[in-house]
Amino acid sequence: MKLNPVIWEFVRFGLVGGFCTALHYGIYFLLQFAIEVNVAYTVGYLLSFIANFYLTSYFTFGTAPSWRKLFGMAGAHGVNYLLHMVLLNLFIWIGVRQEFAPLPVFAIAIPVNFILVRFVFKHKTENYE
Repeated sequence: MKLNPVIWEFVRFGLVGGFCTALHYGIYFLLQFAIEVNVAYTVGYLLSFIANFYLTSYFTFGTAPSWRKLFGMAGAHGVNYLLHMVLLNLFIWIGVRQEFAPLPVFAIAIPVNFILVRFVFKHKTENYE
């Protein structure tokens, strides 16, 4: 049985995303005791973004990194970051403990991010590769 290539991409995306989400959460969890929650979350997000870009390029989509892909992924992650921050603060506001508030955020934002990032890495352009 041969699976659709998009399904395999999603599996690889899930592995990369799982690793980068764990990295993000680990950094956030450690820093949230020492600095403001939104700053801790942002630092974790930025560091995991760097790892995510290279792993997504090489492992998920099997392509070389490029400036176009970096800027495209940064744009997708800009949208994703805003979604994360709104959801994080919403969950904290409704009473979810700040240690655990990122968990439902990840459950909502990761599928949205897959769609955005897949477009960046799979969209063909003639002059910018």
